[in-house]
This record gives sequence, C-alpha cells and structure tokens, in this order.
Amino acid sequence: MKTILPVMTAWRRAALLGALAWGGVALGAEADKFSFADAAGQHLDVLLNGRIVARYMDAYDVSTPQQRLETYKPYLHIFDAEGKAPITKGTGGVFPHHRGIFIGWNKISCNGKSYDRWHMKGGEQIHRQFLAQEADADHASFTSRIEWAGEPGQVLIAEERTMTFRPAAAPARLLVDFTTKLTAVAGDLVLDGDPEHAGCQYRPAAEVDGKQTVYVFPKEQADPKKDRDYPWVGETYALAGQQHSVVIMSHPENPKDTRWSAYRDYGRFGAFPKAPVKAGETLTLRYRFVIADGAMPPADAIEKIYNAYSAGNAATPPVTVRKADQSAPPKPKAPK
Repeated sequence: MKTILPVMTAWRRAALLGALAWGGVALGAEADKFSFADAAGQHLDVLLNGRIVARYMDAYDVSTPQQRLETYKPYLHIFDAEGKAPITKGTGGVFPHHRGIFIGWNKISCNGKSYDRWHMKGGEQIHRQFLAQEADADHASFTSRIEWAGEPGQVLIAEERTMTFRPAAAPARLLVDFTTKLTAVAGDLVLDGDPEHAGCQYRPAAEVDGKQTVYVFPKEQADPKKDRDYPWVGETYALAGQQHSVVIMSHPENPKDTRWSAYRDYGRFGAFPKAPVKAGETLTLRYRFVIADGAMPPADAIEKIYNAYSAGNAATPPVTVRKADQSAPPKPKAPK
C-alpha cells in the first residue's frame, strides 16, 4: 500500500528546517558517511560525519606574482580530529613550496632541458578538472587531472592524481591512498633530483615544534641517508603541545632504489624515486598515508596495514627510532 504523506505548509517546513539546523543536523548528509564540499576553483573538502578530514587545494591564479606563488601547485591538507584546522603546511613560511601532501621533482630532463617542478621555477602544476568523485559510508575518492607545464604553452607531463580516503582502525584515524599516473607528453623524461627536493612527501604545519620530531624506520640500525627501499617510514610531530603521527607507505610496485628523506626537524619527509618515462608512456606511483592522533602506532599495527596495502604477509620488523636532526639556528645578519 502506498503511503501518502500530508502536504507540509511553508511555515511548518521552515520550522522543521530551522529545528534541524539548530540541532546541528546536516541536511542531505547521512551519519557515518563520507561526503564532499566543493568551493569551486579554490578547494575540495573531504568530510566524514560532517567533519573535514582533508582539503584538496586546487586553485590556480597567475594574475599576480603573489597569486602565482600561492597557487602554483595542487596539494592536500590533512585536518585535525575535530575537523577544525589543518595539521599540514600551506603557503608561505621559510619553504613556501612545502605544502601538505605533495609531489614533484627538481630535475626533470626532457629534450636536452631541465625543469624544476619542486620549487616551481618557471612553470606550474595546474589542476584542470576533476575526472571522478565518489563518496559513501566506506570511502571517498576523487581524481584530479593536472598539467605540468614545460616550455611556455607546452604540457610537459599529464597527471591523473587519485586520492582515496578510508577510516582507519584505532590507534590510527585515517588512511589516504595517493595514486598518481604521470604521462610523458613533451618527449622522453627522466624524473630526478635528490631526497630533499623530489618525490612524494608530507609536510607538517609550520608551527611544528622541531625539538619533538621523531622518526621510526622498519629496520635495525637504520640510516635514512644511506638505506634504500624502506617499505614505510613514520613520523611523530607536535603542534601546540598535541602529538600527531603519520606513516608513509611505498607500494612494492614503485621504482626500486627509492631513497627517503626522513630526518628534518620541521618534519618534511617522504620517498624519492628516480625514474625514466618514455614519450607517451605512463609511470604509476602509489603511496599510502596513515594518519594517527597522538603517539606512533606500534610496529605490528603498522605492518598489518602495510600488508593489507601491499597484499603481503611480512612479519613485524624490528624498528629504529631516531630523533630528528636539529636545524642550525639562523645566522645573525651583519649590520648595514
């Protein structure tokens, strides 16, 4: 039998909407579900249960030098557990090119020339459109089409960057899978640089307390300045007295001989693969970011997540915990 609901008067409808809004209920959204909020041309928010968990910064504006500086690359912010503020760095600061979760290389060679798409000298990474967006109770995912500029008016690399978000079992909070497909458009490429200025990396917010930054490695007596091909590396850092932990996992199908930068007190760390890409071919890179509030999850919990990600069954490794190298204090300026 079909149920016929009475027609609601405008007054009653307004009253009900007001009551729902007063009670903090988001209309059109379901509890325990991922959703998106798109500020078109600025950023795309990823929400879980109405709280922002991540914000994809996709603006592009070269109308002034300052606007270009602020929008010359897309990147992802991670938000705190309350969904109120990013725990990752945005624009400005000592290293303005360090931003959230980002990717680039400072030495991309093509047709006898070199391009810096880390510091973004002479060119940008430009978000052009979203190719896909989906969200439900279990996950959210979007794909961003990005053009890496080469010579003026030339596309050097065509990128499809897919980010997938899932809730994580305690003691973690969030899983972020970063998959990028990089297609060589302008000719044969070599993606090169060094661990400090290339690869897929994570940068904590600028207010990080460098004296409390600690890294964990899945190896006894690890030396990140010499070792290669860590399956994962973790970092714990502090903002305003609150600890945050993140683990970056490198998929086993990523290029071998990957080097890691994981020792800076300001917290920028990540994986640097060097890779050639033939014209018209595509390089796929995959990383998983495990976000936890507070102390670093134990090694067995990390390895369990990594095994699920890599379809492996590796045993829990011994670990090395290292305090970050402390930055030298700034040199006083000479009097004029």
